[in-house]
Amino acid sequence: MTPTPDPGLVGVAEAIGPSLPPRRLGVINARGLWELYLKEVRRFLKVYLQTLVAPLVTTLIFLAIFALSMGTDLPRHSVGFMEFLAPGLIMMAMVQNAFANTSSSLIIAKVQGSIVDVLMPPLSATELTLGYTLGGVTRGLLVGVAVAVGMAFFVTLHVHSWFYILYHAVGASLMLSLLGVLAGVWADKFDHMASVTNFIITPLSFLSGTFYTIDALPEGARLAAHLNPFFYMIDGFRYGFIGHEQATPLLGLLVVGATDALLGLGCWLMIRRGYKLKA
Repeated sequence: MTPTPDPGLVGVAEAIGPSLPPRRLGVINARGLWELYLKEVRRFLKVYLQTLVAPLVTTLIFLAIFALSMGTDLPRHSVGFMEFLAPGLIMMAMVQNAFANTSSSLIIAKVQGSIVDVLMPPLSATELTLGYTLGGVTRGLLVGVAVAVGMAFFVTLHVHSWFYILYHAVGASLMLSLLGVLAGVWADKFDHMASVTNFIITPLSFLSGTFYTIDALPEGARLAAHLNPFFYMIDGFRYGFIGHEQATPLLGLLVVGATDALLGLGCWLMIRRGYKLKA
């Protein structure tokens, strides 16, 4: 027997209008990926004083402190100390903010329980990884541009190679954005996130030649610096400005690219498994 439709439901359907056909997503949910990316970008742009202006002010304070304590005429690789220091400070600001964007977004969503709003839509692990990561990269690059423009009023920034500057700026922001995704997925509370920042991110960024040349380090410390991927992204970025490197430029390109690929694979696997995201 054919079931008779409920007249009340038929009337409601007629009042609402014809039903819409299901949307075809295709291989990639481009609309969903774009909306997730926009969510991440709008999230940090709404508090631009904290996410863009504050890093600029903090970095300029670092610059002023080093200029007053070390002087501006102390040569480093045939350039002034400020010209040597500026790329390292720009890179430090970029990577710290790229990490903060993705890690804070995920841990806040997990603590508040709103992470389900991202997991329920038809977004694959690849799209989730890209959406969060590209948002962090965007913040890192915007902070880098803001800091570079602010420093240009006090330091002469020479450009030796735009390729190395852009490659390492994007590669470093991507690296720390992916690390932020890993940390945000792994952490259960803000204390865990603070531990990652204090014991991993800050030491690796400060001990990678940001403020000094590693040639002055003892042999063992110099070897440890060459094992730090942060060293290669800062060294390559500085090479793009001053034209002097402490490691082979090609090696730096490979290390940054390989590290990004491995971190991206790790993020994809964790999100695909639903590690600490799904019950």
